[in-house]
Amino acid sequence: MDNKINFTLNGQPIQADKGETILKVGLKNGIFIPTLCYDDRLKLDGSCRLCVVEVAGARTLLPACSTEVSEGMAVLSHSHRVIKARRDILMLLMSDHPRDCLVCDHNGRCKLQTLCSQYNIEDFRFGWLGDEEHRSERDVDESSPFFIIDRRRCILCGRCVRVCNDFMGVGAINMGRRGSKTVVSTPFLEDLSAGRCVSCGNCLSVCPTGALSLKKQPELGLEGTPGQGAVAAFYGREKPRRVTTTCPYCGVGCQMSLVIKGSRVIEVEPLRGAANSGLLCVKGKFGHRFLGHPDRLKTPLIKIDGKFQEATWDEAITYITIKAKAIRARHGGWHFGGLSSARCTNEENYLMQKMARAVFKTNDIDHCARLCHSSTVAGLAATLGSGAMTNSIEEALRSEVIFIIGSNTTETHPVIGAHIRQAQLHNKTKVIVADPRKIDLAITADCYLPIKAGSNIALLNAMMKVILDENLHNRAFIEAHTEGFEELAAHLARLDFNETCAICGVDPQQVRRAARLYATAGSSGLYYSMGVTQFASGTNGVMSVSNLALLCGQIGKESAGVNPLRGQNNVQGACDMGALPNVFTSYQTVTSPENRAKFEKAWNVVGLPDQVGLTLTQMMETLGDRIKFLYIMGENPVVSDPDSHHIRHSLSALDLLVVQDIFLTETAELADVVLPAAAFAEKDGTFTSTERRVQLIRKAIDPPGLALPDWQILVRIMQAFGYASPDYQSASDIFEELRAISPSYAGMTHKRL
Repeated sequence: MDNKINFTLNGQPIQADKGETILKVGLKNGIFIPTLCYDDRLKLDGSCRLCVVEVAGARTLLPACSTEVSEGMAVLSHSHRVIKARRDILMLLMSDHPRDCLVCDHNGRCKLQTLCSQYNIEDFRFGWLGDEEHRSERDVDESSPFFIIDRRRCILCGRCVRVCNDFMGVGAINMGRRGSKTVVSTPFLEDLSAGRCVSCGNCLSVCPTGALSLKKQPELGLEGTPGQGAVAAFYGREKPRRVTTTCPYCGVGCQMSLVIKGSRVIEVEPLRGAANSGLLCVKGKFGHRFLGHPDRLKTPLIKIDGKFQEATWDEAITYITIKAKAIRARHGGWHFGGLSSARCTNEENYLMQKMARAVFKTNDIDHCARLCHSSTVAGLAATLGSGAMTNSIEEALRSEVIFIIGSNTTETHPVIGAHIRQAQLHNKTKVIVADPRKIDLAITADCYLPIKAGSNIALLNAMMKVILDENLHNRAFIEAHTEGFEELAAHLARLDFNETCAICGVDPQQVRRAARLYATAGSSGLYYSMGVTQFASGTNGVMSVSNLALLCGQIGKESAGVNPLRGQNNVQGACDMGALPNVFTSYQTVTSPENRAKFEKAWNVVGLPDQVGLTLTQMMETLGDRIKFLYIMGENPVVSDPDSHHIRHSLSALDLLVVQDIFLTETAELADVVLPAAAFAEKDGTFTSTERRVQLIRKAIDPPGLALPDWQILVRIMQAFGYASPDYQSASDIFEELRAISPSYAGMTHKRL
């Protein structure tokens, strides 16, 4: 069947796909049709009517956003009749709209302002059409901690309502009242319990006028007044710079644009990355103010007589080398341990583990994944061959069933939570939630299992027993792709189902229902996080998750799979880069002679250590004994590790503690030397997201004072200890080196990324 449509647009013959709208075809062919309410991600609304076009034979003008092309259709997008209609609409919109554009936050980027200029709207023939009492009610709402709502500038396009309801699935905004009294209703002026606003700011991002604007930011010198946003003075005729980068918070890997004026990041705008589809959460949208914070580290610090003194880079590095060499002379070795960082780039994590192994000849290198997702690396590597998500984030939109266990997804990974809500709303996806807490997604779940804390394995065993007993397992997949099925079946056969459910504290009927939903769906995606991994039995918990998916054949196909959600922005990358005590990059074991020979050749060294090093928790138990020189990059173990009093005591036993960070953290306060590092917006490099997507970060502003990118600091340290480090000119040079010896990164280059 031919799915192509032939028609004319402004007299030009065009071929389009069946089902495409006039607006979409126009955009594809470079014909601009104006609109204020349209967003191709959102449900069609057609409220602004600016996209009307003239179609031969039609009685009235038709909205291009919702009118599909048909065979032989003749369309005029800019006829005299169309232009007159658009001018009238714009004048109606301006009849009750403030005309103080110079002080409006959106001056120079307001779509209404731009269209009025394009259509030469200079006279405003229509006066205020409503009653004065209602006009006075359209006030300014400043109750949000992040943005201002100025209803005087609202044109009722509905984009904020639709992105909140249909895309985020939050439902905190709606249209209130009727006719000329219609307003966008928010939870800020009324009862807060009526709405569930999570301050994600996506309404702000889609607003075409100045009805929503950033609140004042006095710490950055950006003051606002009622009805005027914080960045009004920064827009206008002179446009700010925009730099595309990756969000530095959780592992989703949202793409965003940093809006820069001078040396300041004044705003963050979401971009349509593969994972976030133009969405951000509250942290990504508003959590950038730390970049210009006055407490940022700006110079190296050396502790002398218990007090920090500012130093030059040469003085700080010389102090480190002298102290470290004294340790070596006194104790017969470097006694070095290193903590890398899931906040730093792939290139920096690569250099950190390289420094530990090539310079100090130790595998005592680890990072915070030890406390969150090392269970995933071990458990999935054993069962699936790789400790990472098997499917992409956007595939959740098309899953038939989504099973969430041990993850409060809407809070910890809000954009993935939004994808799950969209799947519920638009794809009728069934959702199963297993969590001791009644989390947000549990409220709308089709099946909620309020398990006792720590009973994940018991629940998964109970579900697998139902699947086997009811013959719901995928025999063909098991025979073709798995091993050890007989042992699993024998173990499950010995279990008493009701007793196992009692361990979980869950109604057996609900367990049966969850098992049947998961096993019988064409595609079931399983999502878990630290509610599974952060137990003594965490690795076994991950293996049980994997076993459930394998038992049902929910691996190796779209919108299914096993999907661990990484907490920090580069947990996956730090693991991939070998910032672990047992592996080089791409999980190449340090105990393999072939692997050691490969890395010795690449790094131009001999004698790489052949014993698995200490984990982070083991290092903390040997500080002052096996470890006398600890180098911490971008980690704060006093806060993140268990028993902060014990950690403080252990750190005090060191002969030398070096901390490299962007703030004087609780751990940095205990250091002998503190080195000031650059934040994500102040350097180039790559992050690897939870779905294994490698993405660039780009330098947008200069680091404060003498602060340097972490990789430049590490190179200086390595050279100071006599290692003939390659002459890296950029992060891309380091990436070229690491990809040459890392099979999973071999096909990538910075240019391709």
